[in-house]
Amino acid sequence: MASVSVPQFKVILVGEYGVGKTSIFRRFTSNTFIDIETLSLSESRKSTLGLDHCSRKFDVKGDRSLKMQLWDTGGLERVASITNSYYKFAEAAVLVFSLNSIDSFHCLSQHLLEILSLAENAKIFLVGNKCDLQPHEVTDADIELFVEQFPKFDGLFKISCKTNEGVNDMFEEIADKLAAVSYKTSFDAFKLHTHSESGCCNTNHLQEEETEYCCAK
Repeated sequence: MASVSVPQFKVILVGEYGVGKTSIFRRFTSNTFIDIETLSLSESRKSTLGLDHCSRKFDVKGDRSLKMQLWDTGGLERVASITNSYYKFAEAAVLVFSLNSIDSFHCLSQHLLEILSLAENAKIFLVGNKCDLQPHEVTDADIELFVEQFPKFDGLFKISCKTNEGVNDMFEEIADKLAAVSYKTSFDAFKLHTHSESGCCNTNHLQEEETEYCCAK
């Protein structure tokens, strides 16, 4: 029996250095957390240095599955040479800020514009990390105003990588929304194929073209 193809989606982590992108990546890959504040400067740099990606399978609504391939800049977000390749073919972007850093929040608009420019068709999810740290420098009112100014988001989450609060729910909701896109694309292609074969129009037979993107290792 032929194996069923599982769709794979490239998801990128975007945001300022120090907001917890690599911590999100570690929760995704191994469900672990490293407290950077307890490390020496050299250990801290080693723990976040280097572009990396990892795939993980999710069961989604409708008894279906997909693979989410999560990418992390690993502290290289300011290197211009990786920018285009990092964003290329991304189907979703997780835009991260720290709830206890108003500076990281103020940089969101710049990162959002990069996503819209370099990954224009990607779904965008806004994530406030470090919700366990009180008091928050970024208020609910700040977030609401930002979302009103840039109504581009497909989801909003508050999480803590340290305590793991909200992290799994975030990944699962992102997977469900990506699966919905995949299902709609397949269904639209099926309708187009069926309509074309019915002879109701004079266009040539159109077939869905499937393209598989391979990431360099």
